[in-house]
Parts: sequence; C-alpha cells; structure tokens
Amino acid sequence: MSVADSSPPLEILVREPGGFVIWNGPPFTNNQPSIKLDKVPCTSAKFSDDGSKLMVIKSESAISIYDCKTLKEIKSFESPNVLAAALSPCGTYLQTFQKASSPQEKNVTLWKTETGESVYVLSQKNMTKATWPTIRFSADEAVASRMATNELQFFDVADFSKGVVHKIRVPGVASAELSNNPGSHVAAFVPESKGMPGSVQIYACASDSSSEPIARRSFFRCSSVQQHWNNGSTGLLVVAQADVDKTNQSYYGETKLYYLTLDGTHDGLVSLRKEGPVHDVQWSYSGKEFAVVYGFMPAMATIFDKKCKPLLQLGEGPYNTIRWNPKGRFILVAGYGNLPGEMAFWDYVEKKQLGTTKAEWSVTSEWSPDGRYFMTATTAPRLQVDNGIKIFHYNGKSLFKKKFDKLYQVDWKADSPDKFGDIEELIKSVGSLKVESKPQGQGSKPVNPPVQKKPAAYQPPHAKAKAAKEAELFGGSPSVSVEMSKNALKNKKKREKQKEKKAAEAGSAANGAD
Repeated sequence: MSVADSSPPLEILVREPGGFVIWNGPPFTNNQPSIKLDKVPCTSAKFSDDGSKLMVIKSESAISIYDCKTLKEIKSFESPNVLAAALSPCGTYLQTFQKASSPQEKNVTLWKTETGESVYVLSQKNMTKATWPTIRFSADEAVASRMATNELQFFDVADFSKGVVHKIRVPGVASAELSNNPGSHVAAFVPESKGMPGSVQIYACASDSSSEPIARRSFFRCSSVQQHWNNGSTGLLVVAQADVDKTNQSYYGETKLYYLTLDGTHDGLVSLRKEGPVHDVQWSYSGKEFAVVYGFMPAMATIFDKKCKPLLQLGEGPYNTIRWNPKGRFILVAGYGNLPGEMAFWDYVEKKQLGTTKAEWSVTSEWSPDGRYFMTATTAPRLQVDNGIKIFHYNGKSLFKKKFDKLYQVDWKADSPDKFGDIEELIKSVGSLKVESKPQGQGSKPVNPPVQKKPAAYQPPHAKAKAAKEAELFGGSPSVSVEMSKNALKNKKKREKQKEKKAAEAGSAANGAD
C-alpha cells in the first residue's frame, strides 16, 4: 500500500457567520476544495487535539459532539448559560463553564462525550486564560490535574467520583502547565510577592513522588510567564514577562527566556545574540531542538539544541512568529500583526532557505498535520476587511487563495504526524513533482514567487543593502547566496567593483606621491 493510500486525508474547518463547513484538504482537484460536510449553524467549533472529535457550540445552551471519521453527530448536551466549553485531548470528556446564579453553585461540569454522563462538578468564580480549562489533561489523558488556591490537585481518570486523590502544595501559585507527552510532571509559576522573587517550580505528578520540586528557577521583575514543555517531558522553556522595562528600551516591558531540565543539566537563561524581546518560541516535534525569534527589529531567529547550543541561524528580518512543521524538517519564520507579513521557509535538514513570500494581515497560521502545506488566514473580529485564506506549499509557493466577506475561523483537522510518510514519499505518491519541477540544492534556483515576478512595491536602497549584509552574515556560502534577489546580487557586484576601483585609485595616488 502506498503512502498516499495509508495516510489519512487532510480536512479544513471553515466558519463564517452562518456556521461552519468542512473542506477536503489539499491536494485540490482543479485547484478548488470540495465540501465534505455542508454548513452547520453554530457560534463556535473546535477539534480535539487528536482530531477524533469535533465540538460544536450551537447556542448558549446546546453543544453537539461529532465523530470526525463519519462527521455524524454522536451526542448532544443541553446546558443553560454556557460561557465556555472545551474538549479533552482525545475527545473523551467535555468540560463546560456556566454562568453561576449563586456563589455556592457548582458551575463547572465534566461530561463523558460517549454517554453524556456528568462525571464531576465543581465551583469556579471566574474564568481566565490561566484557569481555563479548569481540569487539564495530558496528551494521552492518563493524567488530570487542576490548579486551586495554593495547591495543585490530581484526579483518578478511571474514576472521577473519587474526587481529588493527590495534592501538591504550592503557596501563591498563579498558573500551572502540565507536561503533555507523557504527563509525568507539572510546572507551577509563583509571581514575586513582598520582596520575594518569582519562581517556576517543576514537580512530579505521581502520588508517591516527593512534594519537593525537582527543578526550580527564581527571577525578579516577572509578572507573568509562558511555559512550553517538549515532547518527552524532559525540558521546559519559560518566557518570563515583566510589565516594565527598567532599561526603557521597550514600551511593552521586558522578556527573558529560561530553560530548565529535569536532569539538572541546565537551569538558567538561554544566551541570545541580540537584545530585545522574545517574540516567539517553539519546540520541534522530536523535542530535541527549539527555535526562538528574538530581539529588536529586525528580529533574529535561531535554532538551539537541548544544551542551548545554537545549531542554525535563520537570519534577521521583520519577524515575530516561528512555526516548526509537524515532521520536524521545515521551519517558517514570519512577521504578522503590525508587521508586513513577510514569510521565509527553511529546510532544517539541508540548512537552507527554500523560498520567501508574503501573507499580509494574517491573524492565524499553521502547518498541515502532514507538514506539506502552510495555511494563513485573515479573520474577524480581529480584522473586519480583507478576510480570506491562503495556502502555501512547504517551500513558499502559493497553492490556493480565497476571499470571504466575513470569516471567523479556519483550522486544520488535527492528526498525528506519525500517520503520514516523509515529505519526499508524500510528494511522489501524489505526483506533486509536476508542481515542484526543479529539485533543490543542485544548482537550480529555489521556488520563490516574489523573485519570479516584479516587486509589488518600491524597495529602498537601504533595504537592499540590508539584504546583502544578511547574506554575508548568515551564510556567505553559495547555497545561501543563491537565495538573494537579482537586485541584491546586482548591487553587491556593483559595490565590489567600486571597492576595487577605489583601491586601485588609492594605489595610483600612492605611487604618484612616491
């Protein structure tokens, strides 16, 4: 059986004001997606992390669960005044948060999606990003935990009727992040208070483990953190954010990147080559490398190994986003939000840039589960105009574009990258070699749409000089210099000739003086 036959099909959820539809994902027939599920009225929709279930909120009191294999509704829940709902990673449980009519009312309910049975209820006053979902699961749903006042609570996932079966006391805990795969550890953040520094502490989840932290890092000037576990749950990246920058270099405060390991081999700052904020950070699927975008504009992007040693520099540019594809081979660095939307696609294995393009006004962006396609979307309410979807090949070549009067949400249906073959096998299996006709790295020019057509806007000389300087700094090798635009190469040659001419004139003047 070929890779194409054995790999699951890609699917895309598209939600407009009237509801959502499911598209068959690329490759498209006649360059247009076909509809797999006709429009379903809703106010919100979300896939489970493993792509097995789809939660559809149809109103404040009606929630439906769909089986993603059949796209049939398998269960419907009636619960009044629902403010939020979330699926567990494998879609086994549905969690709802209701508007409480009294302080004593238990307004958070955990439901079994297959049976519709309520397995646990509790009371929660308010809902924030740090406290929702209230009950957090590991990727395989083997561990379930909850952050409470001054403690972390754990449940028996086989029998929630037992209630809390294990607690870890963490005075002042403000947020917690459960490791995903496996769910063996939990990281807790305690902000600074009364002159005491803030800290991130890592604990083992097992009930028979020590109540003392396995790893700990303290820091002053920290009001909030973002915590990122790797696959394998051996390392934790912590982006520490301070509301005020003491150096007055940034209006948005100050950020630092820390790295903690369970074995104690590293516990401290990640050494970055440029001053400024940490814009984005992401682990590779293998959990052996991580990528960071950092520094004042133009920002720098670097890939590090698990020992915090730099492996590859991805250059500088107007970047604030990094996306590592699920197969771990391709990386995208981009600048969204108030940045112009420039995107650069890199091959991590070959250590070279594949192509560049633009996706202005992008609000969301993500790789497909098979790692072959990258999708960006401009959605409301963030932006009320120019809503639309763009899909690119892994090398930046445009595949599909579609505009909408109003677009609220676009998502790939999640799936495990292990279900898909390597990128070379997938390309051959679907005949994509007709599209990618020139192999990379053999003297052929990488696919780069902006180079093939005239630039849309004037590029000032200082930008061209900057591009040439980047090429010199981040790879004067032939494999990287070929990525420069024609104008940049032309200007570089001119500057070299001018230098030679000046050197010759200086030599002549010196001879004349003698």
